[in-house]
Amino acid sequence: MKKADVMTFYSRLRDANPEPFGELHYVNPYTLLVAVALSAQATDVGVNKATRPLFEKVKTPEAMVKLGLEGIRDHIKTIGLFNTKAKNVLALSELLIERHGSIVPDDQAALEALPGVGRKTANVVRNMAFGAPTIAVDTHIYRVGNRTGLAPGKTPLAVEKKLLKATPDEFALHAHHWLILLGRYICKARKPDCPKCIVADVCRFKGKTTLEG
Repeated sequence: MKKADVMTFYSRLRDANPEPFGELHYVNPYTLLVAVALSAQATDVGVNKATRPLFEKVKTPEAMVKLGLEGIRDHIKTIGLFNTKAKNVLALSELLIERHGSIVPDDQAALEALPGVGRKTANVVRNMAFGAPTIAVDTHIYRVGNRTGLAPGKTPLAVEKKLLKATPDEFALHAHHWLILLGRYICKARKPDCPKCIVADVCRFKGKTTLEG
């Protein structure tokens, strides 16, 4: 995608939604970290149903450790892979207490060293909790990056690197959310809703849908 088209692409997304936000429920950086870790291979809606009552009781690593493994399991048993995720949530809470004084670190390597926290989760947390201009490439962003021509790549990391390079600084903070929302609601996997897309004219996708289908 040409630089002028990239500017148009992001400008329109910004004009339509100047202050985008994530759809996961959380109350502080710690609960954000837990929610994002739980969201792997799960929907935000499903995670929110489980975490709303959990986060009414638990807002700190100490409270999570006190709740214990069985208590965590009971709260998140409706989420896929809940056994493994419960163990990871307990373990990352213990490490936050031991290594970081119960504070979620604004550091990529330190976050990725926590159980159940990979590059994508760390990027989301740093972006949403600390305002870092990171882009966490999930299935939606991977699809949008490749389909539109904004940042084609064969792996999530390749797409992430191209997005970071292609995205102008003025759009860097919110690019993550704009791209996710575009992929989730408009540029959908099976049938993108191109007639409703506000950036369709700068998109390179050759198989655009029409109102007739």
